[in-house]
Amino acid sequence: MDLTTFLIQCLNSVQYGLLLFLVASGLTLIFGIMGVINLAHGSFYMIGAYLAFSLSSLLGSLPLALLVGTVLAVAFGYLLEWVFFSYLYDREHLQQVLMTYGLILVFEELRSLLVGDDVHGVAIPELLAGSIAIGNGMTYPVYRLFVSGVCLALALGMYLLISKTRLGMMVRAGATNREMVQSLGINITLLYRVVFAVGVALAVFAGMIAAPMSSVYPGMGGQVLIICFVVVVIGGIGSIKGALVAALLIGFVDTFGKVLWQEGAGALVYVLMAGILLWRPAGLFKAG
Repeated sequence: MDLTTFLIQCLNSVQYGLLLFLVASGLTLIFGIMGVINLAHGSFYMIGAYLAFSLSSLLGSLPLALLVGTVLAVAFGYLLEWVFFSYLYDREHLQQVLMTYGLILVFEELRSLLVGDDVHGVAIPELLAGSIAIGNGMTYPVYRLFVSGVCLALALGMYLLISKTRLGMMVRAGATNREMVQSLGINITLLYRVVFAVGVALAVFAGMIAAPMSSVYPGMGGQVLIICFVVVVIGGIGSIKGALVAALLIGFVDTFGKVLWQEGAGALVYVLMAGILLWRPAGLFKAG
């Protein structure tokens, strides 16, 4: 592998890791902080991809589709928590698993009825459709760099929100002791509803910006869900910083694994998870 190819694969690894973090951070908020095992989280990613396809076709602009889709995702997440997930907090994990698995089936059936079962593509905006020269006659797509930049900006925004704001302080406190926070006069119900809506919006947004780089197809949320749980477990349940580090680790292991050892690349991520859990059973970082 020459230096130019190595640099390109490093860029691919970072881009994939950051995109994976964007999805997994939403799962970290819902699973790690709110204590709900949400198997439907991958479906939110799928919904985002189909929103990008539908809205970009309808509005004629992917950036406008991203804006409208994000607003719809926040409203959808808020409504979903209100009418469904708010009843799961005091349930056993088995009931949460069964109920959220049922949501997967509902979302897949609705997707089939509304959009069909065909494979679709989303066009990259003309402004981001070019490439930049890397060296030795090789180029790298501008859109992938754009995705990495957006994910980095959102990661920084999440860090500042969770660590430096009053809302973040309430979220961290609510994750530690919900009853105590409620006794201090904080509306924990509204707080959880907002956190859930943000978690859903992150997964939907990740699906929307990933759609131009891959096909939009039925069942695409299943694989994303599995790898997101791996990220959460490796990083430490409830830790946003851990999710970022774990997602980047997985990005490098998966990308270079496919380049250097294609036959066994699919198992390398799980070998990584097993090794880290043997070393640190609670994950790389603690929550909060």
